[in-house]
Amino acid sequence: MTATVAPPAPSLDRVADPELHADGDAHTLWRWMREYSPVHRHEAGELPAFWSLTKYEDIRAVYRDPATFSSARGVLLRPARLGDDPGGGLTLALSDPPRHKELRSLMADWFSTRAVRGLEETVRATARKVVAEGLEQGTVDFVDLAGRLSLSVISGVIGIPEEDHAAIHRWTDEAFAAHTSLAAHPRLMEYFMELVYARMAEPTDDLVSSLVNGTVHGELLTEHEILLNCENLIGATENGRLALIGGMLAFLQHPDQWQRLRQDRALLPGAVEEIVRWTSSATHSMRTATRPVTVRGRRVDAGDRVVLWLPSANRDEDVFDDPYRFDIARRPNRHIALASGEHFCIGSTLARAEMRALFTELLDVTDAIEQAGPVTRVRSNAVNGPAALPVRLTPTSRTTAGPGPR
Repeated sequence: MTATVAPPAPSLDRVADPELHADGDAHTLWRWMREYSPVHRHEAGELPAFWSLTKYEDIRAVYRDPATFSSARGVLLRPARLGDDPGGGLTLALSDPPRHKELRSLMADWFSTRAVRGLEETVRATARKVVAEGLEQGTVDFVDLAGRLSLSVISGVIGIPEEDHAAIHRWTDEAFAAHTSLAAHPRLMEYFMELVYARMAEPTDDLVSSLVNGTVHGELLTEHEILLNCENLIGATENGRLALIGGMLAFLQHPDQWQRLRQDRALLPGAVEEIVRWTSSATHSMRTATRPVTVRGRRVDAGDRVVLWLPSANRDEDVFDDPYRFDIARRPNRHIALASGEHFCIGSTLARAEMRALFTELLDVTDAIEQAGPVTRVRSNAVNGPAALPVRLTPTSRTTAGPGPR
């Protein structure tokens, strides 16, 4: 027998290069890593040293072992000069059990299946509004359309009055465009501080009031903790927004799948799951080892950073048949785009409801959706998806004639 010779390795140190994720082909690199170096050590440079994990089973195992792989020192790669994330241990995303469980309990009721059912008419109405405005314009950047839906829905949950949604959308867009933390946007943080003080004085039925009045380990959250958790929740909408936009791009690139969905709406739930797998809009999540551990024969020491590349896991040939095919009827589809274990995305049910509402509305009121300009991609190693997606919306004759019964 002839031994299999590995093809030349791509430049593996580019795995965290934002330019690769914007203009290159990260999937070619991840595919090589899955085959030949699924647990790969990257030495320190501008970024601290870290391990890359690219296989589905390894990544899922890390998610399900928070005692060994901690979130408290940060869940995103940061330049070495910045050190650990200052929000470590204070927010839902950057905490470990048992604190994570108690923090989650303050918010979980707002994102439960029952709560989302109660929000479905609001989500549908918002989807109708943003699509109608897009139809009036004719040509629209789908990034803006999806962003207004996503921000409006989460703003309502948090407790932001509808008249302020446009300002929140503008400020978050500014922060996303600058690739900075939302906490670095002074007007947004000032707004949240005012909202927190208002709920301290007079609680209402919203998520901020739950954070203001809830306790963790028997103690009220500090103002700083409440602010960081609000920022965390608003910031998390970027993943949902990018999944919506990436889903539209996938349908534009695979028009047969859009027609398939148009002809059989029963495929919509499966289409949503395939969009989430296909886009995997959270590019990576990081953990820090709390003790020495061996992964596929490689020793990871206590204190080492371990980076989980989620789009790679969701293209793993050992788990998914023909993983580079976009198939809205894919079964099974056990993707981990929304994480796994303790840190499974708290807003997953709401995000799915937004997708169903938006794509249902587009199917109902358009005859055609066409790409109307070049697509640009986000320059980031943390999230991925289109930064611009101009589309031309052609209304149905029923829509043109005026709204009928809905």
